[in-house]
Amino acid sequence: MISDKSRYDVIVIGGGHAGTEAAAAAARFGAAVALITHNASTIGAMSCNPAIGGLGKGHLVREIDALDGIMARAADLGGIQFRLLNKRKGPAVRGPRAQADRKLYAKAVQEAIFGIENLDVIEGEATDLIVEQGRVTGVILGDGRELTAGSVVLTTGTFLRGLIHIGDKQIRAGRMGEKPADHLSATLERHGLTLGRLKTGTPARLNGKTIDWTVLEMQPGDDDPEPFSLLTKNLPNAQIACGITRTTSETHAIIRSNIHRSPLYGGVIESRGPRYCPSIEDKVVRFADRDSHQVFLEPEGLDDDTVYPNGISTSLPEDVQTAFIRSMPGLENVEIVRPGYAIEYDFVDPRHLTSSLETRAIKGLYLAGQINGTTGYEEAAAQGLIAGLNAARAAAGNEGISPDRADAYIGVMIDDLITHGVSEPYRMFTSRSEYRLSLRVDNADDRLTGKGIEWGCVGAVRTDIHQERQKTLTEWRDRLMEWTLTPQEAGRYGISLNRDGQRRSAFQLLSYPEINAETLISVWPDIANMPKWLRSRLETDAAYAVYLDRQVSDIDTYRRDEMLKLPADIDFTMMPGLSGELRHKLSTVRPATLGQAARIEGITPAALAILAGYASGRRRSQNEANAVDQRVPA
Repeated sequence: MISDKSRYDVIVIGGGHAGTEAAAAAARFGAAVALITHNASTIGAMSCNPAIGGLGKGHLVREIDALDGIMARAADLGGIQFRLLNKRKGPAVRGPRAQADRKLYAKAVQEAIFGIENLDVIEGEATDLIVEQGRVTGVILGDGRELTAGSVVLTTGTFLRGLIHIGDKQIRAGRMGEKPADHLSATLERHGLTLGRLKTGTPARLNGKTIDWTVLEMQPGDDDPEPFSLLTKNLPNAQIACGITRTTSETHAIIRSNIHRSPLYGGVIESRGPRYCPSIEDKVVRFADRDSHQVFLEPEGLDDDTVYPNGISTSLPEDVQTAFIRSMPGLENVEIVRPGYAIEYDFVDPRHLTSSLETRAIKGLYLAGQINGTTGYEEAAAQGLIAGLNAARAAAGNEGISPDRADAYIGVMIDDLITHGVSEPYRMFTSRSEYRLSLRVDNADDRLTGKGIEWGCVGAVRTDIHQERQKTLTEWRDRLMEWTLTPQEAGRYGISLNRDGQRRSAFQLLSYPEINAETLISVWPDIANMPKWLRSRLETDAAYAVYLDRQVSDIDTYRRDEMLKLPADIDFTMMPGLSGELRHKLSTVRPATLGQAARIEGITPAALAILAGYASGRRRSQNEANAVDQRVPA
């Protein structure tokens, strides 16, 4: 709801994917929250591609849902094509993706936000932070209003000194049609935070009525689409197909002959863009041996003729964009609704953050999303949830929380950011996790919902469903472990096993590639009553069981190192035995644990031994001091 109050527990700046999750998480914790945005009608807007999820990103969305966030449910309500990527590969690296109707997705997010009683939406521009004695205490708006709060979450997206490039034309904007946030960059720099510049881009938007769909290959969604959210019972929208076209030799020739007109190659843009989502100029130059690149034509809505051409992000001049787009099959007569562009923006070196996403320079200030050097809706939303929850917990006097690398991809991302920093926009991939067999999309609720209940961000509805599912999962797993048969008994049911006389449980049998739950119904008819979601889940658990047992020991080792805390006031510059380079790296990152220190690039075993010895010595000294204090009478 809209409000004119001036005092809140938590203030969230920005109504994008990070901001909405931050505000909602803080409110679920019980905080009084203000969400500041330029325009309430743009809350939940999909600034770039109209899709949620994908490889790695889909894991983040499921984890957001497990912590009762809103992105997954909004994707289900707005989704118009659902696909499970990497179906031919193992369950650990499959990624759910939903093509979305922009209007329906934004509508779902806005309804969720405006439906939260203790969350006020305030339209305005946050121009400055109020900082007193190193702690943020509020926000100053462009119209002079001052709002006070216990904590502030900054989710600026591409708005910090945002600058759009289309050929030689430059437009100061946070995204097309919206003014940038210039003042906040100066505030952050003034308080000692290091800022850098990154770049991202978007393709032109096309008029779908002017596309010749008859000559294109069409890509439908899955026959049996799976929703993102555990709470979604039915997907409400009709499913559409996307078209596929390709760049041609003519396309590449047009781009090469005009490459000097691109700000990317003319020296105008010097900041780094996302390596895994390159512009079409980058593709043509970097992959000169390829004569064609695939382009997906994705409708932006059920009642919208606009089409998003996924794969041709560009900052070339408008006339060049028209020429190279019309050189592709099916697009010969296409009309461009809006040109593509590149946008540069400021970000904060995430090594200035703690694992709770609080800045070390300004207490009570939390950062989430592209301001931390990430790219993508999903990465932003995941950070927003953790930052918003921690902001609310801090305002209430509680300690910060964060899932670790063995808990969630969210933990992997946050640890990567605060430990390594970024030199290019960070994107999530399953390959970033060393424990990805454990961190699957099908077990996100097992891994995180219980923790979310303890942390205070999971509501009653999800809690009840989670507890019932856990009960069902445990009961069925126990049954499958108890039901056994010998190879001879198995043969009577047409199941061929090694004739070694060993009894095998139903759960063990599910680990065989040729055996699934359906196969075992003839042996144990009760399996026919097992829910569909549970069959798939237990088949996957059984298939990975031997590998997961090995991974448990790796996780135990990781957790042991994470338990050895390094003193918060440690002065790495004065620590003997460390090189100057390592002292600088440690002082920049300020690792909280020995495990985090070990993940800093260039850290040697000798350096870790010095840190471990120092931490252990400090802990012994503190324990001895506490023992003396207890013996001395008051």
